[in-house]
Amino acid sequence: MAFQVCIQTATAGDRTGEIYELVDDAESVRIEVWPQWGFNCLRWQFRQQDGRWADLLYTAPDWETNPVPTRSGQPILFPFPGRMRSGCLEFAGKTYQLPLNDSTRQHAIHGFTPRVPWRVVQWQGGEHEACITGQFDPSLDYPDVVGCWPGKYRLSITYRLSQSSLRVEALVQNHGDEPMPFGLGYHGYFRLPGVPEPTIDGHSLQASVDRLWVAEESLPTGELAELPPELDFRTPRPLASLQLDNGFTVAETAVNGAAGLVPVATLSHPQASGQLRVLADSQFRDLVLFIPAHRQAVAIEPYTCAADAANLAARGINSGWRVLPGGETWRGLVMYEWIPNEL
Repeated sequence: MAFQVCIQTATAGDRTGEIYELVDDAESVRIEVWPQWGFNCLRWQFRQQDGRWADLLYTAPDWETNPVPTRSGQPILFPFPGRMRSGCLEFAGKTYQLPLNDSTRQHAIHGFTPRVPWRVVQWQGGEHEACITGQFDPSLDYPDVVGCWPGKYRLSITYRLSQSSLRVEALVQNHGDEPMPFGLGYHGYFRLPGVPEPTIDGHSLQASVDRLWVAEESLPTGELAELPPELDFRTPRPLASLQLDNGFTVAETAVNGAAGLVPVATLSHPQASGQLRVLADSQFRDLVLFIPAHRQAVAIEPYTCAADAANLAARGINSGWRVLPGGETWRGLVMYEWIPNEL
């Protein structure tokens, strides 16, 4: 079954630009990518038996009028995911101050990439899949933050859509001479097709988590704790009325699994038309689970590091924080897999 890429113009908030639809010829599966809003894969949809599109990614109903870039689709969080305490980065003897843009206006959150336009550098249809690649380079795309972060860097993300999966391929390039610190995360909001109730409460979640980052005011203290019963997702458990905004380490058996991708989380529902599996390579050693106040989706967020990882690393804590030497590259891969029920 062949795939193609279609381009059209759309507006969300104060930005009008091209959006890219990757779709198969039978129009049974599609994604929608918005470069002007952080290269967000805003929609991933499957055709239902009744002919209507069903969403796996949640998009806020007021997206066109009030596009909050980290509250819909699959936001890309770079060069750091989660919060950074006081928006302060100490690196190589210098202090970098980041915009204080979390809800409290006391900390920085989710890096630079989800809120600004990206450049599309390549797209292609094919017999079995379609793909699109976007790039973010602050010197070209967000000059205002060039002095807020060390190093010269470029992030490339490729979305690769097939009949049953969506791959997210990351490439970080340090094209300068000095080292560049970073972390990367994805903030995908998910719900399953075929579920009649409006909230996520009837869904069940299984996740290959090992330990919990103890947090105070949404920032990890540096302590890792054993999983409390209400947050032990190693076996499937219903989300029910559970409040979730927690960071975990991924179980070592998953991180050190066979070459390639290993399952990180599975979302299911007894009335859904299938299951969602989240897989990642060993670069993604942390997982954040979050249920927004509207409870219409659950965020399953693979991270390469903990929140506030730079400050944790400065205290000698193994937080997953990375430093990429000048001239070198880094790659990471996450895949979302749709497993339909057998008829």
